[in-house]
Amino acid sequence: MIPFLDLQKLNAPYQEKFQENFKSFLNKGWYVLGEEVRHFEQEFAAYCGVKHCIGTANGLDALRMILEGYKILGKLQQGDKVLVAANTYIATILGVKQAGLIPVLVDCEVVDYNFDFYDLSQKITPQCKAIMPTHLYGKLADMEKVSAFAKANNLLIITDCAQAHGARNTDGLRAGNLADASGFSFYPTKNLGALGDAGAITTNDAQLAEILKKYRNYGFKQRYVAEFVGINSRLDELQAAFLRIKLKDLDLQNQRRQEIATLYFEKIKNPAITLPTWDGGNNHVFHLFVIRCEQRDLLQEYLKEKGIATIIHYPVPPHKQEALKAYSQESLPVTELVHNQVLSIPLNPVMSTKDIEHIITTLNAFVC
Repeated sequence: MIPFLDLQKLNAPYQEKFQENFKSFLNKGWYVLGEEVRHFEQEFAAYCGVKHCIGTANGLDALRMILEGYKILGKLQQGDKVLVAANTYIATILGVKQAGLIPVLVDCEVVDYNFDFYDLSQKITPQCKAIMPTHLYGKLADMEKVSAFAKANNLLIITDCAQAHGARNTDGLRAGNLADASGFSFYPTKNLGALGDAGAITTNDAQLAEILKKYRNYGFKQRYVAEFVGINSRLDELQAAFLRIKLKDLDLQNQRRQEIATLYFEKIKNPAITLPTWDGGNNHVFHLFVIRCEQRDLLQEYLKEKGIATIIHYPVPPHKQEALKAYSQESLPVTELVHNQVLSIPLNPVMSTKDIEHIITTLNAFVC
């Protein structure tokens, strides 16, 4: 069986260095918000090309904390609305709700699965104060259009970069430096993955960064003295140490992902299968390679029989989740179509040429 992702194999080259850093971590005796977190924040900020990085416990907290920080700064208020992709992972929407704000779900367009700008123009109201595009599957949203729309409507821009570590626009600016603030996840399966939960916020806003450093640590301005009501969401010192090791190889691993994607685009030739879109640039780092098929379930079962593991990202759209039943009657036709047809096939830096060729041959032989 070709696994969808073999995390043990992916992390195997780093084991010796992980063990060295773990021993160093134990010997230092400083376990929370120490020098490993500070160094990673500096290094990841430099990598993204921004002035500030604030480590968090996970990606969901990163998105929520950005919104909470803007509330403390007076740029958002309880009950304000945030425009968000209807077809994103549910965490994006939960972050908005947990911050006491109201998600406004915007349908996607069927070509690259990012905002449908016509639907976006229909959803904007004076109560909308922020827009939160998701760089879904590792491909940058159209930030030029998003920025123009935000400027015209006086919106804050907050990007969900959980799947797009290292993606760059045509000017060379990376995900994390294309918005007022951005949230990252370092969940183990991500392009830059920790060995547990971890996240971060990037921004060029010094005021916001200062607020968030306090907010993640109970709102403390100094030890045991809280300036405001915060939460406990700190990047783990050990995970920061591991992430520092893997960050050095991120661009090379993204390049390998793009090489595999190029083979898929060149060689998968089956009219029953719709491939994603890509212009060949660095705007897509292929966290996922997501195909579509009208007979998706049949295709998934066929691939399983042929020894190829796949995953559906995501089988139930957010507005059809029981947790978000207030949105269940919304008209989001493209989002629903996408969720009924998408299938993620294996694409990761440790795949063998044999496995890649087997996937291509098997997809081309599928008949529905």
